[in-house]
Amino acid sequence: MDVIITGCSRGIGFELVKAFLAASDSRVLAISRNVNSLEKLSADHAGKLFPVSLDLAVEGFTKQLGELIHQLEFRPTVLINNAGLLVNKPFDAMQNNDFDQMFGINVKAPFQLIRFLLPHFVPGAHIVNIGSMGGFQGSVKFPGLSLYSASKAALAVLTECLAAELNVYNIRCNCLALGAAQTEMLEQAFPGYNAPVSANDMAEFILHFALESHHFINGKIIPVSLSTP
Repeated sequence: MDVIITGCSRGIGFELVKAFLAASDSRVLAISRNVNSLEKLSADHAGKLFPVSLDLAVEGFTKQLGELIHQLEFRPTVLINNAGLLVNKPFDAMQNNDFDQMFGINVKAPFQLIRFLLPHFVPGAHIVNIGSMGGFQGSVKFPGLSLYSASKAALAVLTECLAAELNVYNIRCNCLALGAAQTEMLEQAFPGYNAPVSANDMAEFILHFALESHHFINGKIIPVSLSTP
């Protein structure tokens, strides 16, 4: 089984890479700007882990990815759009660039990656978009996270739309709206807060969701939260 995961240098993404390598007979294509930690891990998983240094904010990133997919004859069964960007600022201090960067990584990059991969997915593939409780309608909201939450809400609605459009390809698409998990991004959003869930525990949940849930659900936004934060 071939798996693609974005945002893998640390936190939940890095733990997801380790979980897939341990729990299934998978080849994992791990995308991140910084691949130092992944390259160290790949030394013990030759032929199974393929770190790819890509900046998802740069136009044309799919060209480099396409060359590798062709070379490896990679046919993804699972795509996990985990890469995310958070800027924590009061709304009146937000700049246009903050909007462009967060929506670029959190919404546009998954759009570009999914569109590019459509001819390569195996039938019955599962796309898992990693959202946030901040982007879940009706959830509590926090100062400083307006654009981050809005971008994750956009990703959630994109997921619902893709579930309808990708039926013709026999591809399922779901979104996990994550609550607090102990990661560097959580520390950036809520300094000093200790989450009730570790990055490793959340990765294990996402692993099983990615492998099994699309047999039963499609186009759903699932809250995964013990606390927010």
